[in-house]
Amino acid sequence: MKKVLIYIGIFITFIFIYLLQSNLFTWFNIAGVQPNLFVILILFCGLFTGKNSGLICGVIFGILLDLFLQTSVIIEPIMLGILGYVSGILAKNFSKENRLNIMIMVIATTFIYEIGVYTLKIIINSLQLEILEFIRIVLIETIYNAMITIIIYPMFQHLGLKVEDKLFGNKILRYF
Repeated sequence: MKKVLIYIGIFITFIFIYLLQSNLFTWFNIAGVQPNLFVILILFCGLFTGKNSGLICGVIFGILLDLFLQTSVIIEPIMLGILGYVSGILAKNFSKENRLNIMIMVIATTFIYEIGVYTLKIIINSLQLEILEFIRIVLIETIYNAMITIIIYPMFQHLGLKVEDKLFGNKILRYF
């Protein structure tokens, strides 16, 4: 029952982030570029719930995003699923309590996500390659995601550690 409530909470967080991104961040953009809060959400899902849950959350949220935004139903689920799985793998290798590690993960995953989405759009939709504009957008979005992570990380870490404790139990000696 606790696991179901956790996943319902994650889904409610997804809806909240979707509303935040589609309403608030259309006004607060930097040079016309919005942050991608879904990358941050899927990263934290993978870090605190594991690689399989991160994969499932990424694919489900990607499908929902494609349906909400009325885009082709393949690119977002693939990239968010890969992102969730990779972040679950990173959870075992890096400390979730070190803010610098999380910042590096957000920067790296945002960069990898955007490169993957752009590459898939070029392959699937036969888009024209515009490297300079792409680099400008990715750099601004990466910096924006990193700034937002600094602000919301303490809240996500607190909730994430509680979720991790409920899902996996307290198997790690944190303070010795």
